[in-house]
This record gives sequence, C-alpha cells and structure tokens, in this order.
Amino acid sequence: MAGWDEESLKRAVESLLFVADRPLVLSQLSRALEAEVADIETAFASLSEECRGKGIRVQRWGNEVQMVTAPEMAPYVERFLGTERGGRLSMAALETLAIIAYRQPITRAQIESIRGVNSERALATLSVRGLVAEAGRLEGPGRPMLWVTSMEFLEYFGLKGKEDLPPLPE
Repeated sequence: MAGWDEESLKRAVESLLFVADRPLVLSQLSRALEAEVADIETAFASLSEECRGKGIRVQRWGNEVQMVTAPEMAPYVERFLGTERGGRLSMAALETLAIIAYRQPITRAQIESIRGVNSERALATLSVRGLVAEAGRLEGPGRPMLWVTSMEFLEYFGLKGKEDLPPLPE
C-alpha cells in the first residue's frame, strides 16, 4: 500500500463514497487516491464489514461501489425527504425483475420465452423506476437489447451485491 496504511485508506474510501452522488468505479477510487485497486478492494471490504448494523451500508455491483442508507431505515429516510415510494410493483414486473436478476444479461425475447407473455410493459415500468438498465446489445440477428439489474435494484431490495440474491429452488 504505497503511502497508505489500511485504516487511512479505508477512511479515504469512505469519504469519497460519502460525497459521491453516484456509484463509483473501483478504478476511479484507485486513481483519486493513488492506490492499487487491490488495496481499494481490501479497504472496501473492511468498510463494508464495519458498516454492518449501522444506518449506512456500502454496496457493490461489479466494479461499482456506493454508500447507501440501510434498507430497514428506508421508511424514515423517505418520510424525512418526502419521497415515499409510489406504489408497489405488479406481479408481472416482479416476475420480470426476478428473471433479469438471475439470468442477466438477458434479452426481452428470452424473458418472454420464460414468462410466456409479452413483457414490454413490465420492462418499461422497471426501467422507469431505475431497477433495470440496458447493457448493450446481443451479437446476432436484430441485435436485441440486453437487460441487467441496476444499483437502484440493490438499494430497493437491500442487497449489497448480486451474490446476496437468495438461491433459486431446485
């Protein structure tokens, strides 16, 4: 750890995550702090462990990291900010979201093949709410759009990363 001890680097990572208004890529943190990505990873893991049981959490999605409020505090934060979530997700949207979460990246045609019905409206709802995002196009005929879950998905369901999804039943 060139120039950083573990505790100082962890505090620096925490500070940058705190002031960032969007998820940060690990390489951004590495450049900003002039530290190795591996050292940033170690600091992030330590910070994540330290935040357990607190009102804030750090979450990771691939190479992106972000500081968020603990999901169990959401009702209080939403009331304070006056942003209570509008409405629940429909069963169709939840089915679509589950398929994307476990099979991502996935095309609309693949989702519809699994569900057996048109999923255009459910995808539009999930996209507007920021729970899913376009992730490029599949190489092949028609080059269909690929869908993945977003950082907002993690926040909405109180997950730290994709690996926190419950296992699928056999």
